[in-house]
Amino acid sequence: MKRFSLKVEPRKIVGKKVKKLRKEGFLPANIYGKGVKSLSLQVPYKEFEKVYKEAGVTGIVDVEVDGTVRPSLIHNVQQDYYNHQLLHADFFQVNLKEKVTTMVKIVAIGEPKAVSEKLGLLLQPLAEVEIEALPTDLPDKIEVNVEPLAELDAQITVGEIKAPTGVTILTDAGQVVAKIGSLISKEAAEQAAAEAAAAQALKAAVPAEGAITEGAAPAAEGAPKTEGETPSTGSGQAKPAAAKPEAKAEAPKK
Repeated sequence: MKRFSLKVEPRKIVGKKVKKLRKEGFLPANIYGKGVKSLSLQVPYKEFEKVYKEAGVTGIVDVEVDGTVRPSLIHNVQQDYYNHQLLHADFFQVNLKEKVTTMVKIVAIGEPKAVSEKLGLLLQPLAEVEIEALPTDLPDKIEVNVEPLAELDAQITVGEIKAPTGVTILTDAGQVVAKIGSLISKEAAEQAAAEAAAAQALKAAVPAEGAITEGAAPAAEGAPKTEGETPSTGSGQAKPAAAKPEAKAEAPKK
């Protein structure tokens, strides 16, 4: 396993004043362990960020402080999730001959047959498991081959995982690591069915647009309006022309 190195300094600034350290490019940290007196540290920010990205929480980091190298694991990294800045970290000093427990992530590899044949979706209820091993045997991840999952509800449990040499998995063997779920969840299917039924009922209750209700006669063209209303005689209606008086014949002049 690859090991990493960090050269750090003892830290005298504590409390709210550590903001000044961060502005100067240092990360506040502590180192502690079994039978080890806790010590406050300040770590070059950029160097720690690089090591943490590669080592994670299972890689051994040789922390050098005051000329002494302390093999450690990175623990309890605090981060400001608004601007993604690291705020604080702990180093857990380990005895390379004593086993330690830690969490390690589960990585699914391969494509399940059920997914490639569009029978279902791959679900991963468990993202990590607790393991025990010597510090030098700690893996950065445990891979699980999910290709054999070929049908709906097929699953892989913790007990079926093959642990790396020297590693003991402590998580309950019955917990499900990966399984094949429905393309549509049961809740979504029930909701869709309910919505379809409601739409059908609404359609049956409302007559089609323009349909005539049974037993009702269509209104005759030009029929008078509701009783009590005077028929309109607006400008849109033609009025009968008044009869003109007949012209009288004039007697011829003598």
